[in-house]
Amino acid sequence: MNIMKEDQKKIEQLLTNVVTHSTNFFNELDSRPVAIQYYQPSKDQLPELGIGANQTLDYFVQHYSNGLSASAGARYLGFITGGATPASIMGDWLASVYDQNVSSSQDSVAGTLETETLDMLKELLKLDTNYSGTFVSGATMSNFVGLAQARQWAAHHYGKDLTLEGLFAIPSIKLISGAPHSSIFKAASMLGMGRNSIHLIPCQENQEAININLLKEFLEQNKYEPCIVIANAGTVNTVDYDDLIAIGKLKKQYNFWLHIDAAFGGFAACSPLYDHLVAGINKADSITIDAHKWLNVPYDSAMQFTRHKSLQVEVFQNNAAYLGSSIDHPDFFDLTPENSRRFRALPAWFTLKAYGKEGYQTLIEENVTCAKNLEKKIINSEYFELLAPVNLNVVCFTLKQESVTAEMIKQFLATLNQQGDVFMTPTIYNGVSAIRAAFSNWRTESKDVEIIWKSLLHAVLLKKS
Repeated sequence: MNIMKEDQKKIEQLLTNVVTHSTNFFNELDSRPVAIQYYQPSKDQLPELGIGANQTLDYFVQHYSNGLSASAGARYLGFITGGATPASIMGDWLASVYDQNVSSSQDSVAGTLETETLDMLKELLKLDTNYSGTFVSGATMSNFVGLAQARQWAAHHYGKDLTLEGLFAIPSIKLISGAPHSSIFKAASMLGMGRNSIHLIPCQENQEAININLLKEFLEQNKYEPCIVIANAGTVNTVDYDDLIAIGKLKKQYNFWLHIDAAFGGFAACSPLYDHLVAGINKADSITIDAHKWLNVPYDSAMQFTRHKSLQVEVFQNNAAYLGSSIDHPDFFDLTPENSRRFRALPAWFTLKAYGKEGYQTLIEENVTCAKNLEKKIINSEYFELLAPVNLNVVCFTLKQESVTAEMIKQFLATLNQQGDVFMTPTIYNGVSAIRAAFSNWRTESKDVEIIWKSLLHAVLLKKS
């Protein structure tokens, strides 16, 4: 018996069963534990004969479903994780059903839809229309693509083509930043420039924004070399923003590539209350934006934008006769490390069409309101200490006691997260072991802040007892 063919005949029933299970999960997110302690399920073995799709779903629900957390819910404040909007889930399911490989724009309308989605995102984020863009898997890959172009740009300064000659052909390239995300170091490693090529410029006092005067001094000292400046539009600890306008003005004096990491902070552009934070973003040569953060689409999804598509093609062109590509007529597989690409644009297209500018303005402003409500509670608390003002949607705080250690924070978070009402992650800010609470989910409301606060206080009392 061909079980695949049998399941094909039952596809409506199979998908109906998945819808029922998914709906139950979706509706139970508020009551489901936000974090679940790791456990090791019994080891599965590959069956000689398959059990079919329905029985596999039943087996999954019985053995694994309860071990999955409500990370898509309102009180998951770890990292910067947005929960998928209803419309984006629709698009994501259809991306699987249609199963398009958007490596080429020639064999379906999928490529056109991706381009239209990127145009809508540029409008939402107030990016110049002459940026070109592509979807990638996440902010790490977006930073990688942007810095790969920057590396090629630097090589052109020396009259070299790194795609042909390799890094041995040029001197070491200097990357400059104030408070770079960890993925910047990872990208520098993958690109062969090396983590040690990143030069950290001190930030302004009690901020994570780069000191512009010290940046200018560094550029002056290295004015005969092509440099890569990596600016932040939203740091992970305090959502601080570099002065993008001032950095953009320095481009008139010095020879550098400006890459802006706006993975989630770029969404400040959605609100007239906060769009001043990203003023100057259009001075960038390349920009990172993450979709599975504040756009609230399912993992994995991000975008990279560039003013230098020709450099992008030099780096990533895929010379294969059977694909029909050429450097004069590049396609999607000539623009990123991937040849095969999931239809990532479809969930983003669905959510942008469904909720529009107003929907995302509301999402951003409500998340910021929640963060500021938690900030007020911490300021007035005898148990916690705020480490930095809340600039946008992340609250950075610590325990109010002397000599807080990383181990103390680890133990406190273990107690907090195991209660299942909220999930937060540790960090270090200005040398102090701390806690991050990142609000980025479309579901989160003021009532969730009250639940979060009660859970924090309960965790304190548990640690004291």
